[in-house]
Amino acid sequence: MSAPDATSPAPTRIAQVMDQVRTRIAARQLTPGEKLPSIRAQAATLGLSTSTVVEAYERLAAEGLIRSRPGSGWTVAAPLAPLALAHIGPRRERAVDPLWVSRQSLEADDARWRPGCGWLPPDWLPQAALRRALRGLGRAEDRALTDYGPPQGLPALRQWLARRLAEQGVTASPQQILLTGSGTQAIDLVCRFLLQPGDAVLVDDPCYFNFLAVLRAHRVQVIGVPWTTDGPDLAGFEAAVAAHRPRLYLTNAGLHNPTGARLAAPTAHRVLRLAEAAGMTVVEDEVFADFETHPAPRYAALDGLQRVVQVGSFSKVMSAAVRSGHIAARTDWIEGLTDLRLATTFGGDALGAALVLAVLQDGQWRRHLDTLRLRLARARHTVAARLQAIGITPWVQPQGGLFLWGRLPAGVDASALSRAALMHGIVLAPGNVFSAGQTADGFMRFNVAQMDGPEPPATTADGLWPTLQTLLRTPDVRGPAPSPHDRPSP
Repeated sequence: MSAPDATSPAPTRIAQVMDQVRTRIAARQLTPGEKLPSIRAQAATLGLSTSTVVEAYERLAAEGLIRSRPGSGWTVAAPLAPLALAHIGPRRERAVDPLWVSRQSLEADDARWRPGCGWLPPDWLPQAALRRALRGLGRAEDRALTDYGPPQGLPALRQWLARRLAEQGVTASPQQILLTGSGTQAIDLVCRFLLQPGDAVLVDDPCYFNFLAVLRAHRVQVIGVPWTTDGPDLAGFEAAVAAHRPRLYLTNAGLHNPTGARLAAPTAHRVLRLAEAAGMTVVEDEVFADFETHPAPRYAALDGLQRVVQVGSFSKVMSAAVRSGHIAARTDWIEGLTDLRLATTFGGDALGAALVLAVLQDGQWRRHLDTLRLRLARARHTVAARLQAIGITPWVQPQGGLFLWGRLPAGVDASALSRAALMHGIVLAPGNVFSAGQTADGFMRFNVAQMDGPEPPATTADGLWPTLQTLLRTPDVRGPAPSPHDRPSP
């Protein structure tokens, strides 16, 4: 955190000193009983008056965070702070924190546009089928509305998932499937089951930003492997495996988030050989599987769920309000994962699982998916052309899905652009929130479904596209000059 501005008003300077102390406690850099710098030392370090620091310390004492003892100075009084994910590891600007996009997308109720979020607009989802399913559940027997579900989740939904896996070439019985509260909870359970703090985990660079947040919560070492149009860079992958002996490789199946690229079969085979030799587990998230027009290779199909765990959910194609995810894995691992889920959440969302199954069995479900894929294809074409018109170049032309991974004009910093856009009611997803190595500050992920629509009238200066075009030309979004050693790929 930067030092307080000595030229700002006194209340602001006091608040800045207090925030610095709170941040250090939240990051566990200051622990109970530890001494704070003396009033004079803190004032000298920050370039402030002693009266400013005295007032800040007194207010922190009134909050119960610190205390003063005669002859001992000021010490931390609060108990050990709860885990603050934003403060683990090197402190970064919030605009390039993986949780920043999540918070802005979920909390910014006044945002007019959300190109940075990862879900579809409400009118793209099967609202009529959801309402029919809800009415049907309202007529269900009492037990279905009130009781806990079975340990592994609703059997009929697990049977449906087993049939879908078979269509992808994955042989799995319903006993090899565990229902979870969401796709994110599925990943969290797998991490709890297989990882210990300090283990190394490989991720794509760039990767889905919440992978980074979940792994940070598990206090593991995250190793980024450059991503190419065919999958992970094999030379980089092999080098990372040799250097770090990772426990897991966490990736997307099918359509890659954020780039939209597809895994190539030769790359998948090589990754599995390296994983087998190193004793490493591959965890593939197939949350975007229903958006594919031509299914990509699946690690689970090639491996037979021996060294691969597959997770997924219906939040992207059905409803994010219905929290239902799943894990497919070898039977003995499902046994352990089921016990772990019981220990952490006890019963699953039986009502949510029944709602999901009812929508899946609705006669309009397949038509919804077909319509959705066609609508997304049109949106990708339209949005890609509009992005190129304002100087943003798609890195690859995806064959399906929501996202375009765009290269910004030379010199534009994605984090600075995101902060500026937020002031205009636009939530963006800057490249570095997806990058373990922080090498994607010249990229941005765009959700085409959230940007599709008619061109605004020429007289409308504050529309989405005119605003983005104007912001790209302002000095405020320029980043530092690129190093000649910067890697040009995402």
